[in-house]
Amino acid sequence: MVRESAHRWVLPHHGNMRVQGVVFASESLLPSALGDRSLSQVENVACLPGIVRASFAMPDVHWGYGFPIGGVAATDVERGGVVSPGGVGFDISCGIRLLSTNFDEGDLRPRLTRLMTMLKRDVPAGGGRGGIWRADDKDLQRVLEHGARAAVEAGYGFTEDLERCEDGGWLPAGGVNDVSERAKARGIGELGSLGSGNHFIELQIVDRIFDRQVAQRFGLREGQVTAMIHTGSRGLGHQICGDHVREMLKALQSYHIELPDPQLAAAPVRSTHCERYLSAMAWGVGAANSPRSCPGGHADPLEIGRGDSGGGPGSDPHGRLPAWLVTDARA
Repeated sequence: MVRESAHRWVLPHHGNMRVQGVVFASESLLPSALGDRSLSQVENVACLPGIVRASFAMPDVHWGYGFPIGGVAATDVERGGVVSPGGVGFDISCGIRLLSTNFDEGDLRPRLTRLMTMLKRDVPAGGGRGGIWRADDKDLQRVLEHGARAAVEAGYGFTEDLERCEDGGWLPAGGVNDVSERAKARGIGELGSLGSGNHFIELQIVDRIFDRQVAQRFGLREGQVTAMIHTGSRGLGHQICGDHVREMLKALQSYHIELPDPQLAAAPVRSTHCERYLSAMAWGVGAANSPRSCPGGHADPLEIGRGDSGGGPGSDPHGRLPAWLVTDARA
């Protein structure tokens, strides 16, 4: 690996690599990357058909499925570019939702334990089924088709929230038949839950403002209490990815694709396999945006404790903490 600058390292083009690898990281971050073999995954991604410029890795690079976590690559459709479901990720459209409040740290500190207890009690977390939204098959169908709008129409959030969601909280898709019954069965019981791994709901304080004009447009100020929700499409997205990885793996030979790692299973962008995957992936985006809406809607307003007036700005007789959507974006 060749060091080009303090935070840019290059894995030279060799073997079956079609492009070089580029890692953005400080020297102190590299040992962990070397230790978990994620740099070998950067090299493997560089072997994908149609890849352009480089196989990139961000500072948080670590071992993933086919692609390293923190890996980034683009392929050129006109040069036989492919899509790899493992590169898109198993937790399709995993992302972050930020809610703002009109409270400062001092207003909330005396009630913090009570509020965190409430969140732990009311927002399902961990592996398996269990979600705020007790959805049926018809609800799930609307979620797949309309994403965050379906959650808003079910009472989780407000119409204006959609204007602050990336792509309005959904992507246009093809036929729902591209999502297996197994995927839908895994997803229906998980709407409005955090899941496990690195997913969370967290109360935060705005520590510093770097761009005051942008902060003002977002309604953020120093010392302000915010809530952040991190979750994704959970079991439904995982099943979609797994289903299509298996299908593409069987079809690799027919597309004359050779890869150093079967977890990189891919198909040309202009192929039936890829079209079916992209359609199913779009449904997964809808399934991810609704779960982020449910904890947000459930926490809007966040209850500090019934009968507790709060004693701070914006408090009400029911002891609720008003919260508004700032932004929702895929990670």
